[in-house]
Amino acid sequence: MVSANTPVIEVKDLKKHFPVKKGLLRRTVGQVYAVDGISFSIRSGETLGLVGESGCGKTTAGRAVLRLTEPTEGSIKVEGTEIIGLSKGELRPYRRQMQIIFQDPFSSLNPRMTAGDIVAEPLLVHGVANRKDRQTEVAALFARVGLRPAQMSNYPHQFSGGQRQRIGIARALALGPKLIVGDEPVSALDVSIQAQVINLLMDLQRERQLSYLFISHNLAVVEHISHQIAVMYLGRIVEYADTRSIFTRAQHPYTEALLSAVPVPDPAIKRKKLVLQGDVPSPVNPPSGCHFHTRCPYAVPRCKIDVPSLREIAPGHQVSCHLR
Repeated sequence: MVSANTPVIEVKDLKKHFPVKKGLLRRTVGQVYAVDGISFSIRSGETLGLVGESGCGKTTAGRAVLRLTEPTEGSIKVEGTEIIGLSKGELRPYRRQMQIIFQDPFSSLNPRMTAGDIVAEPLLVHGVANRKDRQTEVAALFARVGLRPAQMSNYPHQFSGGQRQRIGIARALALGPKLIVGDEPVSALDVSIQAQVINLLMDLQRERQLSYLFISHNLAVVEHISHQIAVMYLGRIVEYADTRSIFTRAQHPYTEALLSAVPVPDPAIKRKKLVLQGDVPSPVNPPSGCHFHTRCPYAVPRCKIDVPSLREIAPGHQVSCHLR
């Protein structure tokens, strides 16, 4: 029996390295360190926001958690059960508990299938209910996400971007999952539609005690939906705390820079921006020591040599920095 205190998902030292191959013989000449040893946990009814610049490894981390991409190393426990090493057959029951909402609501939907068939497909694959009951369930899901059941016979191109993402949400809900990974689920939508979709996700979370891993580069959205936030830089988590602590007492220089770049809606408010120098280093050849030292305005010689550990500096607040 699963304890009430057991996280829905617990990830420890997760790594995903992609080999770099060259030449006619396709020899491995290096590794892309996409995800380089991250750890986090999400409890029932909570949202963890995973943020960072493009290319920091957020999406790869989300796909590795679901084993859509096979991890190189690490541990992934679903309600206390280790799923690394499970075969496809053994993993099947856990697939029902973990679903994903993709970034692009158009390319993630099969243009040759009706919206109703798209939402019903998970039920069909897992042998849930008969045809009539599936139709009833799909109609209920359409209504819940703000679509009309009469639209079940329409094809994806007949919907707007926001409606297509609602179809994606309905599909993710079909099997009654406990964890949903949202891979930038609102970044392709207009701002007004973003708010509607975010509010829908929050309502569903309250109703069904869903847990979310919400991947985004938009800190304003993450602040609105998340209970905890993990900040990633070049494959590593550099700061991990509750949302309030991140936005009021950020400790890592990279987190400070991300927050200073968030637009303020009031033009009368002047805020000092922390502008980072240079580009994000290549994950094929990351800097030694602290990956961030090449762009950090506070770097000291030690930062180039020693890898800072992710340590707790306050209850529930972890940071990976030699200066904290």
